[in-house]
Amino acid sequence: MREWITPDVLALLRADPWFGSVPKDFEHDLLSLATPRRLKHGEHLFFRGDAPDGLYAILEGTLKVSGVTEAGKEAILSLVDAPSWFGEIALFDRLPRTHNAMAEGGVKLLHIPQKELLALLERAPHYWRELGVLMALRLRLTFISMEDLALLPAEARLARRLVWLVEASALTPNEGVCVVPISQTQLGLMLSLSRQTTNQVLQALQDQGVLRVAYGRIEVLDRVRLMEIAGVSTNEKRILSQLQGGGPKGRASDPA
Repeated sequence: MREWITPDVLALLRADPWFGSVPKDFEHDLLSLATPRRLKHGEHLFFRGDAPDGLYAILEGTLKVSGVTEAGKEAILSLVDAPSWFGEIALFDRLPRTHNAMAEGGVKLLHIPQKELLALLERAPHYWRELGVLMALRLRLTFISMEDLALLPAEARLARRLVWLVEASALTPNEGVCVVPISQTQLGLMLSLSRQTTNQVLQALQDQGVLRVAYGRIEVLDRVRLMEIAGVSTNEKRILSQLQGGGPKGRASDPA
């Protein structure tokens, strides 16, 4: 294992629900290939159409995963923070990256290069199953988000997205105020809502004492009430519980 992977870094990585449950031999072999990388604010990790270059984990900071049309209209798919792992889709199909990934503030990453990772999988093909589990979790969460966008009104969609951002985040404390580092504009872009609609819904939730809107962030004050408004089902609570079972907490993300 690389010397820069300190006990604190290892503990952070194991807080991710996927990585926290992989076999120790896979953990060791994966991290033995790891190299560190840093991004400045606004710097892209990759663009849509770039060749796949391996697997990543965020150690510090946030990545914005988005798509941009030729006319310049942006759709934000997700904001990915530590200790999320991503990049496995392009690892499986060897096709170009599906979206842009850009640093929101300074970002520190762990990178497993594609060539070395494929060589490892050639030697130990049973490791593919672990990567398949990571992609299956991503797919499950994507289906939930697609259903929300298709069926739910603005308030429920926004409340549910906040629930997933809070309850599946490794940065969420067990109790007290939960800070989601996302602006109103970013949240609206994630949900295909106008700025006006996003502001109205957030204001209504703030008036109910569920959250507080601040510059560049949303502070969730009442997680129980937020989940009630979001209409989180028993099955979805089970999924959230599983996400929280790999360590203190862990947010699932969906960049390719």
